[in-house]
Amino acid sequence: MKRIYLDNNASTFIDPKVLEVLKQELEVSQGNPSSTHFFGQELKKKLANARSTIASAFNIKPSEIYFTSGATESANLIIRGLLDLSKPIHAVTTSIEHDAVYKTFKDLEKKGLKVSYVKPEKSGSVSLEAIKREVNPNTALIAVMAANNETGVINPIQSIAEFSESLKIPFFVDATQIIGKAAFTLHEGITAFCMSGHKIHGPKGIGMAFIRKKTPFSPLIAGGEQEFGKRGGTENSAAIVALAAAFTRLHESEGAIDRMSYLRDLFEKEILHRLKEVYINGGNPRICNTSNLCFKGVDGEALLTSLDLQGIAASHGSACSSGALKPSRILLEMGLEEKMARSSLRFSLSRFTEESEIREAIQIICTLVENFRSFSKS
Repeated sequence: MKRIYLDNNASTFIDPKVLEVLKQELEVSQGNPSSTHFFGQELKKKLANARSTIASAFNIKPSEIYFTSGATESANLIIRGLLDLSKPIHAVTTSIEHDAVYKTFKDLEKKGLKVSYVKPEKSGSVSLEAIKREVNPNTALIAVMAANNETGVINPIQSIAEFSESLKIPFFVDATQIIGKAAFTLHEGITAFCMSGHKIHGPKGIGMAFIRKKTPFSPLIAGGEQEFGKRGGTENSAAIVALAAAFTRLHESEGAIDRMSYLRDLFEKEILHRLKEVYINGGNPRICNTSNLCFKGVDGEALLTSLDLQGIAASHGSACSSGALKPSRILLEMGLEEKMARSSLRFSLSRFTEESEIREAIQIICTLVENFRSFSKS
């Protein structure tokens, strides 16, 4: 059975050319970049080159990049590092952030931080006006994701950056889902952002935090002087070099965004044409690869399982400790009824997704949904 992978917002497979780089680095890299001998200094040069490659992608300084294990660590480094809880401070974020951000703020609330969680509009986007209403004289950080991981809806990051800059409030952006799927311009008002390599066809276990120069912050992991003294621990040099290769491949993948957008639109158009009572969760603008669909009257968990048995990988909600699937917090915050949220699945493409795969997935999805609905009526 041929398997069709439509869960790329969870993780992408590694680009074959990036894999070649990773394998080579694992085979030839020896020593520690902090060592003063030949082997260590050769690795140090490779890390510097990788840092420069990634910096050029965002037009930032190499010294503003801090390599981490991924976006979750980066988000914690940024949020916890920027906030001084010895003072009576306040933060503004949204109720639709990824758990890496959302649960970090929930944890800091227990330690005394005051947090405002801005709800999205029905479109799934957070408005600048809603952000403005929550800011007060004690606001020490604004944190808003660039694009939602479940709906793909893009937030007005540039407008929020202009606002935060005017008040000199640090602004943190979770850029994990937008990179490689839509334009991401680093406005001067953006103080920090995070991302993960495995979302852009790089290896798992590597990511980065951008923190603008002269921004004071405390390290999350104490130790040696790695990462300019802000992230202790020997660098994962092979993965860092591979991450830089993944950014190079993004730059080389001309037309990828248009192609993913075409396939996503084809996917939605055909399903909405063939099936009744199917709704797109989230309005435009969206990143090019994401489709969150509600199949009214169909149990999402059962559909997800049936799709997997037919060779299609998608996603639905988040898993709780018991292993049962919960309705999506993001969809509920957007105002969907719990029943509709439970009937929703996310499909996410990559630049390697083929049109033939999309057409086969459309056929399988429509057949399964029709079968579920027929069974429920009988």
